Amino acid sequence: MAIRHLGAAAAVTVALAFAAPAHAVTEIQWWHAMTGGNNDVVNRLAEEFNASQAEYKVVPSFKGGYADTMNAGIAAFRAGNAPHIMQVFEVGTATMMSATGAIKPVYQLMKDAGEPFDPKAYLPAITGYYSTSKGEMLSFPFNSSSMVMWINKDELKKAGVEIPKTWPEVFDAAKKLKAAGHSTCGFSNAWATWAHIEQFSAWHNVPIGTKANGLDGFDTELKFNSPLHVKHLQNLIDLQKDKTYDYAGRANASEARFGSGECAIFLTSSGYYGTAKGTAKFDFTSAPMPYYPDVQGAPQNSIIGGASLWVMGGKKPEEYKGVAKFFAFLSDTNRQAKLHQESGYLPITKAAYEKTKADGFYEKNPTLETPLKELTNKEPTENSRGLRFGNMVQMRDVWAEEMEAALGGQKTAQQALDEAVKRGNAILRTFEKTAK
Repeated sequence: MAIRHLGAAAAVTVALAFAAPAHAVTEIQWWHAMTGGNNDVVNRLAEEFNASQAEYKVVPSFKGGYADTMNAGIAAFRAGNAPHIMQVFEVGTATMMSATGAIKPVYQLMKDAGEPFDPKAYLPAITGYYSTSKGEMLSFPFNSSSMVMWINKDELKKAGVEIPKTWPEVFDAAKKLKAAGHSTCGFSNAWATWAHIEQFSAWHNVPIGTKANGLDGFDTELKFNSPLHVKHLQNLIDLQKDKTYDYAGRANASEARFGSGECAIFLTSSGYYGTAKGTAKFDFTSAPMPYYPDVQGAPQNSIIGGASLWVMGGKKPEEYKGVAKFFAFLSDTNRQAKLHQESGYLPITKAAYEKTKADGFYEKNPTLETPLKELTNKEPTENSRGLRFGNMVQMRDVWAEEMEAALGGQKTAQQALDEAVKRGNAILRTFEKTAK
């Protein structure tokens, strides 16, 4: 019996010896928050990179939603076992920046690894969000989107309505849609504060806060209680009374109202494209966000949503070389163009955008170019580069609470926005203390 066991053990040892690779492969752990088809995209990219060379192996791991993934990564860093790469949603940028020693800036990573890297090769509206005021990229753009206006072309045609371009045209179109039978919804939106505070401000080139919306320093003061913001919220309050505008919540569960045909005009992320394509039984398109024509210089440019890839601190130089090679792999023009065309993600480089255009892709798929036209509409200003506020998830809830109170008739537009700014500033001051 003992001899048989010894023989089996020896056989296993020999088999393992033959199976072992000639040299050790350096593993790169990638934590992400992508589900469904997006999870498949992540896995495919890792597989393609791993097959392209023999030194490194990227290992993707799903860690829950965006907030869960970020919290897990920070906790893992404190415990000394953080991943090499972590996907973080755009509003977590300030939190990641303030985690001293927890990150390795991407511009430094690429320089140290000797990988070719030119920040100017990337779309400025995307890189601006993840860069310092000096243009140094802190994280690597990955899945980026923006807000667009989704249009049910069939319903607008029935109501004799052209696709609106301005807010007054949206209000008029919504009234005509209501008269044509859309009794519960003239127009609506998902992501309330993203739509009516964050994107609204950037699109009109007015500040959300000082210090370039926090990009130039955490000691920022909120400014979205201006006359323009008050006018816009008051218009929504007035239209809410008869459901010409119908508030649909803070997040994106309400997107189904567009796919079902209930709301023929609906503002939400350009990343909704895949769902719209799979659920809408009507002819649809996307159009740029509306603007007030009496605001000088509007429209400006939109700001991005989505997430970027952060490199965690405390890793070995050889591991960082692998991460840098992976980022160079992701930046390849053909790969970016293909990823954009198949998934609906925005291409992160100018070359990938130009290639997609040159290939005639947008002539057949104009919907996917809308967010790109918005992001590149004009060179970003300090009001439209993006935003970087600490505890942004908490602040969005506070802003939404005040908007809801106004839409429910409990506060005036001015009172609601004044209070949203006041409460938001208190949250920023708390964050500022912890970030120092």
